[in-house]
Amino acid sequence: MFIEERQIAIEKVLREEGKVRTRELSEMFQVTEDCIRKDLKTLENAGKLKRTYGGAILSQDYPLERDVIDRRNYHVDKKMVIAAKAMTLIKEREAIFLDISTTNIELAKLLAKSKMQLTVVSNMIDILQLLAQNPKITAIGTGGIMYPTVNGFLGSAAIQVIRQYSFDRAFMGSCGIDMMDHTVTTLGVEDGLTKKAAIESSRHKYAVMEREKFYFNESYKFTQLDELDGIITDEFPDQSVQDMLDSLGVTLYKETAARECSNKVTRPAGMGIICEIIRMQSIVIAAM
Repeated sequence: MFIEERQIAIEKVLREEGKVRTRELSEMFQVTEDCIRKDLKTLENAGKLKRTYGGAILSQDYPLERDVIDRRNYHVDKKMVIAAKAMTLIKEREAIFLDISTTNIELAKLLAKSKMQLTVVSNMIDILQLLAQNPKITAIGTGGIMYPTVNGFLGSAAIQVIRQYSFDRAFMGSCGIDMMDHTVTTLGVEDGLTKKAAIESSRHKYAVMEREKFYFNESYKFTQLDELDGIITDEFPDQSVQDMLDSLGVTLYKETAARECSNKVTRPAGMGIICEIIRMQSIVIAAM
């Protein structure tokens, strides 16, 4: 395959997926990662994409469909894993904020079946409808300008309501991480400012996101990574990303088949993942 043909193929994958990773493209086209990086640089210079940490995302000239309706059924299994872990962090009688997020829809489904007494504020209609099923939960909508693409409220009116509360925990959606400057991103200004208000009003802040979002980002940066208490994900990212998060003091949480666990990422050289150590200890104890 000629270089030009490979770059056309890369652009096709990018149009379909919205993002690409250098390692995966290297395996797909059977060339070195350095060759792929040069291809991505050429395509970026042509305005086709924006390079990111470990890959590239689609240029803003080719926006993807991002309506919530289209994303509700995307990676549902992964979102359920994330929601299950997030659920273990919530305590009785806490005040919670659930941001606009299809992952938070899954968390709201779990809360709707729980027996905890909680106050939950949200700016997403899907979430409020689910929480209304549980009489032990006081569900509060922010109101504000309704954005049909996210089925929720954004902007100054929603922000004003959010700032009246002091939340124990906020679970924030995101469109990805910008590893270059250590920020969490979303698609637009109104959404970003609303998210920022919720973070500033919360004692504990968590991003809820699939593993793939560690490798691409969107246009608006709404918070620094080190302002978060943790990131709840379905799978841990690559070791280089874990090391970077560790240096910022960001805790990674994920659900495992053996048991729920959180990973502070910090670990001495030569040790495996903390969750694996815990799992092995559990096996030894069970055998005694």
